[in-house]
Amino acid sequence: MFTSIAGRAVVVTGGTRGIGKGIAAVFARSGARVLVTGRDQAVGEQAAAEIPGEAHFVAADVARRADCDRIAATALELFGGIDVVCANAGIFPGARMDEMTEDMLNLVLDVNLKGTFFTVQACLPALKESGHGRVILTSSITGPITGFPGWTAYGASKAGQLGYLRTAAIELASSGITVNAVLPGNIATEGLGDLGANYTSQMTEAIPMRKLGTVDDIGYAALFFATDEAGYITGQTIVIDGGQVLPESPEAAG
Repeated sequence: MFTSIAGRAVVVTGGTRGIGKGIAAVFARSGARVLVTGRDQAVGEQAAAEIPGEAHFVAADVARRADCDRIAATALELFGGIDVVCANAGIFPGARMDEMTEDMLNLVLDVNLKGTFFTVQACLPALKESGHGRVILTSSITGPITGFPGWTAYGASKAGQLGYLRTAAIELASSGITVNAVLPGNIATEGLGDLGANYTSQMTEAIPMRKLGTVDDIGYAALFFATDEAGYITGQTIVIDGGQVLPESPEAAG
């Protein structure tokens, strides 16, 4: 039986839809006080209202350091501290190498990679005060383990998060803060749906469990990293993909 995290203050960036909203819901259902961020005010307010338990919203763009400072300030105002930061905000516009512009590349790296830096930096003083600070990154199997045409920028940003994670875990260990990452495979979200039925069908066939993951699958893995019982785990990653990365060929997937 894990120690309850009820009452702990949790920040989830990009928490208004998809995996981020799922992570926020799992924490809220477990009694945590949750602040979700996103760029769309209306979508964010609706998401906070739909998340069960105590959930608040602040409009912010994690690619902007000032916005991340405001996220931290809002959490402190609402909760009096920050115990868990889920750096989840991410985008995945597709563009092959011969089509990618500098602006496209900058956008992905600014949100996915620099946004991780800025979010954690802004929340760091409060995490140090927490006594059980947790940083949980949402990376991906794409980049660190696999590749997919059109996602060179996305893959680079997600692999970059893991390079960040390993040194951040060392730097923050003496403050009692752990830094870990979840690596989702193909999860049933609005974003996956936007890629089309053909993509969804192909990916499902590539997964040995023959089904897409759910946002709760990712949320519960993040929740584990946030527990007291996971306090000696840092600098680590967990893949949640139904076995997708295991087969060495389509035939081996069964």
